[in-house]
Formats: sequence, structure tokens, C-alpha cells
Amino acid sequence: MPSKPPEPVQVIKQRRDAALAQLVASVPYLGFLGVRFERRGDELTASLPYSEILIGNPMLPALHGGAIGAFLEVSAVLELAWTMVWERMESGGPAVQDIEAGHFPPMPKTIDFTIDYLRSGLPRDAYARARINRSGRRYASVHVEAWQDNRGKLFAQGTGHFVMPQRR
Repeated sequence: MPSKPPEPVQVIKQRRDAALAQLVASVPYLGFLGVRFERRGDELTASLPYSEILIGNPMLPALHGGAIGAFLEVSAVLELAWTMVWERMESGGPAVQDIEAGHFPPMPKTIDFTIDYLRSGLPRDAYARARINRSGRRYASVHVEAWQDNRGKLFAQGTGHFVMPQRR
């Protein structure tokens, strides 16, 4: 009996992009901040489009430290969540239908998050990329870097530790 032919690459890409869009839409705070995520393979880049509501010091002007911190933290949490979703989608079977129906695993919970403010966030778009240092059954450690115009000139970075949701 012949085996089933593989799905076209475009179908797989559309499925992954749709899953990421649903995951991001499931977190209302991301919509409030305006954070967006772009996927290249299994790697995510977060973007925080500039908005007047993000300004903390209008005299400089500079982005509010809380907005920067929130941007870094949600980037780390979404990286962890996307990794779990990615693993489920790659495993195939009923897990893919669960994801397509919008049934995502619970989000990781923050234990602690440390932020290094390296320079003022200028009134322009910001970008971040998270790297998972360790992810086990119960605990994960993530490092996030944020930049604006030049990836080599970070304006903030953070390290967080998270409780991972129990896998069903």
C-alpha cells in the first residue's frame, strides 16, 4: 500500500502562521501594547511598534520602563509557549487539530524576571528575540534581548525563570 504523500510546504507554513496568530490573539495584553510576532522557521521576533502611550518621560522622550519590561517578559513567555505549540504541531496526529481549533497548552507562569536597562528606549519601534537557555518539565530559563535600529546596540535585556505547565 503506497504511503501518503507529504503535505505541500505552503500548507504547512499557513498552518504554522495561523497557529501563531491564534496564540498571540489569545493574550489580550499583547493587543493592548501592540506587540506583534514574526516567525522564521521556529524562531520568533517580537516587535513593539512606537506609540505615544508608551512614552514614560516626555522630556527626553523615552519609552516607559514598564512598557519595556512588559515587552521583554511577554516575548519570553510567548517564546516558551510557541515552543510547546511547535512541538505539538510537529508531532502530528490529533495534537494538530487541537492547535487548529485554538486549544493551546496553558501559558508558562513567571517566577522572576530581571531587566537590564542598557540605554533609553527611543521613540521608535523596538524588536526583541528570546532564547531558551533551559526548558524542562517544570522549569524554564529564558534570555531576551531588545534593540531598536541596530541589533548590535541593545537597549534592554532580560532573564526570566518560569514554571512550565504540566503536559497532558
